[in-house]
Amino acid sequence: MSVKISSLEIENVKRVKAVQLTPAENGLMIIGGKNNQGKTSVLDAIAWALGGDRLKPSQAVREGSVIPPHMEVTLSNGIKVVRSGNNSTLKVIDPDGNKGGQQLLNEFVEQFALDLPKFLGQSSKEKADTLLRIIGVCDKLYELETEEQKLYNQRHTIGQIADQKKKYAKEMPVFADAPKEFVSATELIRQQQDILARNGENQRKRQLREQYDRELELARKAYEEAQARLETATANAETAHRDAEDLADESTAELEQSIADIEQINAKVRANLDREKAELDAEAYKTQYIQLTEEIQSVRKAKTDLLDGADLPLEGLSVDNGELTYNGFKWDNMSGSEQLKVATAIVRKLNPNCGFVLIDKLEQMDTDTLNDFGRWLESEGLQAIATRVSTGDECSIIIEDGYSKPVEKKETTTWKAGTF
Repeated sequence: MSVKISSLEIENVKRVKAVQLTPAENGLMIIGGKNNQGKTSVLDAIAWALGGDRLKPSQAVREGSVIPPHMEVTLSNGIKVVRSGNNSTLKVIDPDGNKGGQQLLNEFVEQFALDLPKFLGQSSKEKADTLLRIIGVCDKLYELETEEQKLYNQRHTIGQIADQKKKYAKEMPVFADAPKEFVSATELIRQQQDILARNGENQRKRQLREQYDRELELARKAYEEAQARLETATANAETAHRDAEDLADESTAELEQSIADIEQINAKVRANLDREKAELDAEAYKTQYIQLTEEIQSVRKAKTDLLDGADLPLEGLSVDNGELTYNGFKWDNMSGSEQLKVATAIVRKLNPNCGFVLIDKLEQMDTDTLNDFGRWLESEGLQAIATRVSTGDECSIIIEDGYSKPVEKKETTTWKAGTF
C-alpha cells in the first residue's frame, strides 16, 4: 500500500504563519490564494519535513518571527514526522512508538515527488532515460537505437549513391547502332588480308586463263606441227575456264570503312557499356537500400516489442529515438496537464511506496482540466497537493497572509417563477 499524507501542521516556515491541512487520501488537493500569501511555502515545508535538510529553504524562518519553524506530518502508514526547533531537529515515530530517522523516510518518500520541478526541468532525453531505467530496458533499447541509427546512416548513404548512379546513367548517351563488344582493328585487318589473298588467287587464275588462251591460239596456228601440244593446251584451257567461270571478287569497302571508323564505333560501344554498368550499379545500390530498410524495420519492431512488453507506468507512454512520448506526442508538444500526468506516473513508478506528489503553480490548467486530472489521480490511487493562484471553488483551502482558511463556496441563485 503506497504511503499518503494524512494531515500536516506548519508554523513559521517562509511566508507561512500557521497552516493545518487534511488532504483526501486520493485525488487533487488545491491550495489556493493570491500571490505572495504562502502557497508555495506550504509545499516547501512539506518537502523539507520529509526530504531532509538538503531541501531546506535558504530563508526557512518566517520573516519577523522569533519562534522557530515547526512542521508535523502524519502519514497514512501511521508514521508521524516532526521537524522543529532552531536546528530543525527531526523525529520520526512509527505506530508502535519506535523512533527512526531520515533513512526510514527515504524508503517510501520519492525525492522527485517532493521536487517535481526537478523532473519537469530535465531534458526530454533525461526524462526518457529515467523512464527506461525504472522499467529496466535502458541498455537494450540503447543498443537497438544505436543499431537503428547505424543502419539508417548506411541506408541514407546507399540511397544517395543509388540516386546519383541512376541520374548519371540517364544522362549518358545510347547508341543503338553500336555493336555489343569493342571492334578489334587487328581482326578487321586480318579479314581484309584474307579477302585480298583470295582476290589475288582469283587474279592469278585469270592470268592463267589468259596465258592458256594465248597458248591455245598458238597451238591452233601450229596445230599441224604440234597436235599433242594442242590437245594439252585445249585441256588446260578447258580446266582453267571451269575454275574461273563462277569467280566473284569480294568487296573490302565495308571493312575499309570500319577500319576508318573504328575509334568512333568503339567510343559508342564504350558509352553503351558505361551506361549499362551505371544502370547495374544503380540497381545494386537500390537492392542494398531495400535490404537496409528491412533491417531498420526489424530493429524498430524489436524496439516496439521491447517497450510493449515493459511494465510502463502509464498507457500511451513510450520512448521514440531517445525521447519521451505520450500518445505519440513528444514532451514539448504535450499539454500542461499531460506533462503533469506523465511526470506523476513516472515519479510513482520510481518508488511505488510513495503515493503522493507535490505540484506548484497549476495556473495553466482550466477547471475542466483540473477535474480530469483529479479524476485520473483518484483512479490511480494517487494523492497530489498543489498550489494555484486562485480563490475559486476549485480550491480545497485558501492561504491568506500565511494562514489557512476554508474556501467560501459561492451560493447559486435559483430563479423561480413569480419571485422578484
